[in-house]
Amino acid sequence: MRTLTIVALLALLPPAAGAQEKQILHLPGASLGLPFSTAVRVGNMIYLSGQIGTPPESRQPAPGGVGPETRQTLENIKRVLEHAGSSMDRVVKCTVFLQDIADYAAMNQVYATFFPKDPPARSTVAGSGLALGARVEIECMALAGA
Repeated sequence: MRTLTIVALLALLPPAAGAQEKQILHLPGASLGLPFSTAVRVGNMIYLSGQIGTPPESRQPAPGGVGPETRQTLENIKRVLEHAGSSMDRVVKCTVFLQDIADYAAMNQVYATFFPKDPPARSTVAGSGLALGARVEIECMALAGA
């Protein structure tokens, strides 16, 4: 009973100084009425929702296949990171989702141009469908700006 009382009293205390709080990052013009945040910051980490290759304020993937879609996807990621006070060179992990694993080489060719030196850790998976008919979706985690 005594332990339960102590735990209950600790729950009533305010958060400790420096506690990690979640901050939702809103990118102007990025809200298309979808039920998720573009990015969330916790401490010095920024977590981006998956981005697809749609130009800003559009719901259609960039034309031309996986290469142009990958370029637009990474430009979208760069835009979100810059808005959050970070940059592409602070990305520590990406997860790439492909509609078709046959697009791996074409996606990789464009991806490498955005991370020419010391690229982040990465996983790549293929599935049977992505939002809005996209061929590629990429989510990232990055360090916040110094």
